[in-house]
Amino acid sequence: MSGGLGVLLSPVILFFVLGASAAFARSDLSIPEAIAKGLSLYLMAAIGLKGGVQVAEAGFTADMAAAAAAGLVLSCLIPLPAYLALRRFGRLNAVNAAAVAAHYGSVSVVTFVTGVEVLDSGGLPPAGYMVAVLALMETPAIIVGLMLARRGATGVEAQPRGALLHETLLNGSVVLLTGSFVIGLIAGKDGYAPIAPVFDTAFRGILCLFLLDMGLVAARRLRDARALTWRTAILAVVFPVVNGTVGVLVGVWAGLDTGSAAALGILAASASYIAVPAAMRLALPQADPGLYLSMSLAVTFPFNITLGIPLYTALATALS
Repeated sequence: MSGGLGVLLSPVILFFVLGASAAFARSDLSIPEAIAKGLSLYLMAAIGLKGGVQVAEAGFTADMAAAAAAGLVLSCLIPLPAYLALRRFGRLNAVNAAAVAAHYGSVSVVTFVTGVEVLDSGGLPPAGYMVAVLALMETPAIIVGLMLARRGATGVEAQPRGALLHETLLNGSVVLLTGSFVIGLIAGKDGYAPIAPVFDTAFRGILCLFLLDMGLVAARRLRDARALTWRTAILAVVFPVVNGTVGVLVGVWAGLDTGSAAALGILAASASYIAVPAAMRLALPQADPGLYLSMSLAVTFPFNITLGIPLYTALATALS
């Protein structure tokens, strides 16, 4: 697969488009929630395992340390300009702006998994340690978002620190992804070989089905969105483009290979719609879930899946 058109015509992207088209046409096509959750669990376990195995083979390197540092810095800094843009251009109050900014500083596992699959198909596989970078980027933005909310608004009650840490660090997606990575690291290539047919051969087909469901969910969320304004919709497209470009530039500057630099751009461009909403429900109940879920899931996610991933891949290829 080569070029942006090849990426757009890959089966994983086309299944997402199929789901979105069916939802916009008001088809009754659906995937039962229990099955969709099972697909999600499979994908997180598979990407974690494969990343751990790759790191076990390659060992810990300077590139891995550089990628981890870059990911942490991006996760901490991205919410700051996002917050200012949401306050001034988006005209949001401090609490909603902080909650949305935290989503854009964190990451989307599904966007990353899709991006890795596209990069693999294009002959640009990212290093296995990028899974560890993904895990590292989940939480810092949540902390920054809460700091912004408490600094910019009155009446924001501090939640018990232990409860917030439990919600963010022990979120199901974080636990499964990190745990699978550690299992792959311990098992290595030989230990992984007996289960490889389950997690390698079936991976693309299950990803297609999962993205079919995500297309349905995202399109229905966008169709029914009421909290979304034209200003916040514009920002939901601008944020991934700017953040993804910065992520690629940082990856290239840090000396990462083309696939890993593109993966860092994909991570920086993505917006969480699983871990961060769970934390925001606990820590910032005043924030509007319809707003931050509409922006991250209904606008940014489809943009990244269809147009963003080819854009960040092309940019990393050109710069490398």
